[in-house]
Amino acid sequence: MERVSGLLSWTRSRVLWLSGLFERGAARQPRIMEEKALEVYDLIRTIRDPEKPNTLEELEVVTESSVEVQEVNEEDYLVIIRFTPTVPHCSLATLIGLCLRVKLQRCLPFKHKLEIYISEGTHSTEEDINKQINDKERVAAAMENPNLREIVEQCVLEPD
Repeated sequence: MERVSGLLSWTRSRVLWLSGLFERGAARQPRIMEEKALEVYDLIRTIRDPEKPNTLEELEVVTESSVEVQEVNEEDYLVIIRFTPTVPHCSLATLIGLCLRVKLQRCLPFKHKLEIYISEGTHSTEEDINKQINDKERVAAAMENPNLREIVEQCVLEPD
């Protein structure tokens, strides 16, 4: 199901890109970035909260405006996600960031660099968490833990 969703997302992005093919480069640029941002949002909005039976979208942990895509060059993009934990002392904020990273690494159909941050001023330890979720070695180590990996897999699993 996840592959089908990724394929549909990729196909939709290609159709949108082709429909803007005849626009001039500079005029087309903002629209392409908006489309890529919506593509990213479509992937992350269905991630489930580790504690609650809701999605990150339903809890407003992620919103369309929390996703930014910047073009680095013709084929590379910088994807920036700013998420808002439900409470300032959320003990699972790092896990939410890990879920965001795993889902996007698996499903984004374009070449990208990913930066994930807690929205400024929304968590008591945001600096520490931002460092953790953007450190490749810490992320890899976390995903080696079978219990943590199982929780992440349950959170990123596409709904039927």
